[in-house]
Amino acid sequence: MSALARYFNSKGKVVAGYDKTESSLTQSLVKEGIAIHYHDMGEQVNQLVPNKEQTLIVVTPAIPKDLGEWKLLEKEGYTILKRAQVLGKITEEWKTLAVAGTHGKTTTSTLLAHVLSSTDVKCNAFLGGISSNFNSNLLIEPSSPWMVVEADEYDRSFHQLKPFSAIVTSTDADHLDIYLNEKAMEQAFEEFVQLIDPKGSLIVHHSVQVGKDLNRITYGLGDISNVKYKGFNLRMKEGRFLMDLETPTAVHSDIELGLPGIHNAENAVAVIAMCESIGVNISEIRKALADFKGVKRRFELIAQKKDLIYIDDYAHHPTAIDSLVNSVRMIYKDYPIFLIFQPHLYSRTQDFMGEFARSLSQADETILLPIYPAREEPIEGVTSEALAEKITTKVSVKEPDEVLEYVKTLAHGVLLTVGAGNIDKLVEPMRRLLI
Repeated sequence: MSALARYFNSKGKVVAGYDKTESSLTQSLVKEGIAIHYHDMGEQVNQLVPNKEQTLIVVTPAIPKDLGEWKLLEKEGYTILKRAQVLGKITEEWKTLAVAGTHGKTTTSTLLAHVLSSTDVKCNAFLGGISSNFNSNLLIEPSSPWMVVEADEYDRSFHQLKPFSAIVTSTDADHLDIYLNEKAMEQAFEEFVQLIDPKGSLIVHHSVQVGKDLNRITYGLGDISNVKYKGFNLRMKEGRFLMDLETPTAVHSDIELGLPGIHNAENAVAVIAMCESIGVNISEIRKALADFKGVKRRFELIAQKKDLIYIDDYAHHPTAIDSLVNSVRMIYKDYPIFLIFQPHLYSRTQDFMGEFARSLSQADETILLPIYPAREEPIEGVTSEALAEKITTKVSVKEPDEVLEYVKTLAHGVLLTVGAGNIDKLVEPMRRLLI
């Protein structure tokens, strides 16, 4: 939504918006001249949108249906479109490279945009996170025919896009409030990849089964067969994160990745495959990969002392937490892991209670915050306390102010804040405690 706001603002449109809570992102938008409010204005929203004929209302599924201002605008007949519809219309004029998947799409799309923008090819981009290289989630480059977008599967939003080529990182079960079961979700991904241009390619993780009738370029990590792009020999060497890569035409050694982590290496392999599919030279790709600074809240190093490292990550699905913890174990071998997790959505917590417990039990100690409800009402029996009972390692449930007191007691290890809700509000106070 913020990338769309920035896009329309760059076109000279008057832009205003609602969010539930203030954040560093909304503060940045305000500085850019976008009016944002944090309470339901109800009928007073007319003050922001007086001209019905010249106003477009854009909504996201995160907005509750009973929001007073939305109901008023709907009643008065304003043009209201979903975020995905607007993104689809905007991107029609470019050759779109879409990145989809239940996890990994934000980092992968941002890395793809970074690599392309570092070459003569250039690109435009609508991203789902704030790139540390661009310090934005919007990239406008009028000279380039390419558009990179994050293709969101929630509410089947990605069906609004018309991709030239696409990456699919994963189709793990998620959003079961929308899809009901894993089979329905995989079918939605199948329908998405069938939208790919006949001249384009599907870059797909080797575990993903969709698009078997398309020009599939598979990728992955490790000792796997029948994969066209394979990363292997991941290692830390003199503070640099390196991997080797086998492609259909060559083997490349010592590819440096600016962002460490197993999942980041896998995302990089997907990006290399996509870039080569549209004619970008591996030497240009190499340099850009080493220069990548990451995405805000994706394996983001917040603070580092001699014996204590603090990393913030958006992971909100069990598989993503697995990747995060495994990466930390690989990089910081002998350090205990203290993981502060805020479950996101009652429905997701209910659907994956056992999987979350297994993933979180890999940490040496887990602190759970209360569940962040977003658009949902509570579900009886679905609480952080219920999740804590299933975790097999040391665990407790704390309020945010209690978490800050807990952090003061840590002296050695890796501290992780994890989740997609408003846990990011703790990041700056915790950083100040640790520096």
